[in-house]
Amino acid sequence: MNLHEELMERLARRRSASLGGLSDAAYAELLLAVREQPEAYVDDPRDDAFNQIVKAVDRVMRSREDDDLRDDEEFMRERSQRMERLRRDCAQALATAPESVHARLLNILASDLEPDGQLDELLALERSVEAERGPLTVPTSGDAWHDIFTHGRLRLQACIARTCLDSARYRMANEYGQALIAVSPCDAVGARHTCSLCLARLEDEQGFDALDARFDRRGDSWQQLGRTILFYKLGRMAAARRALMGYASLCEGGPYALLRPVMVDTYLPDRPAADPYSFAEVTLAVHEADPVICDVPDFCTWAEAQGTFGKDARSFADRNGFGW
Repeated sequence: MNLHEELMERLARRRSASLGGLSDAAYAELLLAVREQPEAYVDDPRDDAFNQIVKAVDRVMRSREDDDLRDDEEFMRERSQRMERLRRDCAQALATAPESVHARLLNILASDLEPDGQLDELLALERSVEAERGPLTVPTSGDAWHDIFTHGRLRLQACIARTCLDSARYRMANEYGQALIAVSPCDAVGARHTCSLCLARLEDEQGFDALDARFDRRGDSWQQLGRTILFYKLGRMAAARRALMGYASLCEGGPYALLRPVMVDTYLPDRPAADPYSFAEVTLAVHEADPVICDVPDFCTWAEAQGTFGKDARSFADRNGFGW
């Protein structure tokens, strides 16, 4: 997601509402003016807090750019410092607008809790927000994402689903993901990815296929990996091998990503954008699937032995200068 663009839209929507609503043409002109000088339109504490959060996330992302050049000790020291700075930034945003969902959510994520503890904090935040604003429902537009001011709540729900997956609460993760898709069918926060992995782990082929069909069978790395795990767990080895070969051929560097997973830093708050089937995307999918793969201990050993899968992983590492 582009938090900068969301800030522009928040400011324009807020100003448009204060003027009693604008025509499409007038709103387009207003949005251009906001992009030219956004600070001039920050006149609500909630938008001021969101502006602070956008700047804080920017600082974190810039500080991550040199992570590949750092040794492990330097990386952990730098990461600890950036998370501490993010918590301070969240505290400042909350002093401006205590009701800011984004600030409260990012403060939890920056605290680096274990999955169980993080889930407790996220669920407590969900209960607090529901008490303040009521439950999320499907709006008249048909998609909650179309309301810029609900994005924080949708991101909170997506974080809860992913944290349930991290803590091996697969049914709970799928329930949160499916509920999120129900209120926001466009699924801008990618709940379907979490559901794909959970349904595979739960051996729910019917549910997995229904989810795939719901999104017009638009493939991605989560769907390819999930399908392979699903068939493997069901003991349908011929189908599992075909799915694995599909994963290897469609996902750039898929064999290497599965056999040599790399650390992916905390999403703040969304998973990073990545092109379908790219190495960046398959790296995210494997990272999120780690709890599932750990529950299927022979899966990677089996995958490496299939056809040229292991050889392809090594070849990809050699071509790209990655370690093995």
